[in-house]
Amino acid sequence: MKSNFHRVGNRAAYTGISPVLSCARRLACLGGIAMLLAGCRLDMHIQPKYLPDEPSTFFDDGRSDRPVVPGTVARGQLHTDELLYTGKENGVVADKFPFPMTREDLERGRERYNIYCTPCHDYTGGGQGMIVQRGFPPPPSLHLESLRKAPAGHYFEVITNGFGSMYSYASRVEPEDRWRIAAYIRALQLSQHATMQDVPENERSKLTEQNAGNVPGHAAGQP
Repeated sequence: MKSNFHRVGNRAAYTGISPVLSCARRLACLGGIAMLLAGCRLDMHIQPKYLPDEPSTFFDDGRSDRPVVPGTVARGQLHTDELLYTGKENGVVADKFPFPMTREDLERGRERYNIYCTPCHDYTGGGQGMIVQRGFPPPPSLHLESLRKAPAGHYFEVITNGFGSMYSYASRVEPEDRWRIAAYIRALQLSQHATMQDVPENERSKLTEQNAGNVPGHAAGQP
């Protein structure tokens, strides 16, 4: 192998490629590869494509968005439970709930009711919410006998489709929460029309003592 050194006087001198030049060549090669890769990525970014709702001259209808194939159902939107999603059974408004209502469900219904319903219906369901007090037409009281006798599916249907001056809340309230609101409305109706017989026997004495303590001039435990 030929040596890269030669004698210059009493010293040996290196005659091969300098380290600086070798490093520069490597950097140039790496830079070229990086440019090639960057060019590919840029091309991916500016590729021809249609943006949502952009018109097209390719299709006869002038639309770039193609209509879905008939019968297509989006993931998670196969609503086969008629009661859960329509409030009906065999096309008739049902007076039942599609799932058992627990205390947690009622609490969730109370929360949703307070958010979406109280502006018109107020916290008790009497129909004197804040916007009604400011001039908006009042809704009927939820404690009217006709509404107390209305099936549970009626409330689900009204929340879903709207009624009179009330618009639809379908886009704001999920189906399960509409049922929870309906259950809470039932609780409100019961709270305003309950009798002592509706109170569990082991709780009646506490309620009697509480009521006695609220009567002016009457001491608890005294007739």
